[in-house]
Amino acid sequence: MNTHSLVEPDYEAKRKFFVDFIAKEQPDVFALQEVNQTASAPAMPIPLANYCPCSGNGILLKEDNHAAAVAQMLKEEGVHYYWSWLPAKIGYDKYDEGMAIFSRMPITATENLLLSRTDDYHYWKTRRALGICAGDVWYYAVHMGWWKDEEEPFLDQWEKMSHAASGKQMAFLLGDFNSEAAVRGEGYDLIARDGWQDTYCLAQHKDDGYTVVQAIDGWRDTPDAAEKKRIDQIWCSKVIPVKSSRVVFRGTQEPQVSDHAGILIEL
Repeated sequence: MNTHSLVEPDYEAKRKFFVDFIAKEQPDVFALQEVNQTASAPAMPIPLANYCPCSGNGILLKEDNHAAAVAQMLKEEGVHYYWSWLPAKIGYDKYDEGMAIFSRMPITATENLLLSRTDDYHYWKTRRALGICAGDVWYYAVHMGWWKDEEEPFLDQWEKMSHAASGKQMAFLLGDFNSEAAVRGEGYDLIARDGWQDTYCLAQHKDDGYTVVQAIDGWRDTPDAAEKKRIDQIWCSKVIPVKSSRVVFRGTQEPQVSDHAGILIEL
């Protein structure tokens, strides 16, 4: 799920809804995007339990880090996860913005992938992917750019992502791909053409799959800004049996906690 985290109105109440859901469902792995901390906030005074720093990440955890808060709140509910966080850029001029992955199994390796052409931490188009290995499976938290962005095109970013993940025995890509599944000849079709499997399509039971149901940042200037979109996806490097795929936190069964909804799949 793209969390919007600290940017989101009523952030603390929505974070509590999210943590309660995770504590109840206890997914084996969950991946988050737009996981923020205030860049000017004080650093955390002590190392956190089960935190696995991502290789090449030189940014310290700050006191209001969203992923750290989620991990601590889950711990207080008796639910323990191993987790990692990787910032990619300064967001909204004041946040260290990145991705996080939580795993019930120990994290045995991490990967820090630069996807964009630029490596400017202060430029909002900088893109990275966070990878973790748990139980011999690789999981990547992904937040991609847009297909028609001439400066930072999706195609270039996908080639780097695919090159890194395709060499793994088994890999999942979880995230905000900024590629609408219903649009042909662009990012979604490119991923599928490279042999990746959309777990939504593999699922025996599924809903309509829409994770964005209103105009959001990054899409406001497009002709279809207000249309429903399935831009948040979970891809697997192999064909696997998927029991179900369900949109969560869309304001129906669970409250809406971000400008994106999340996806929960069961294998």
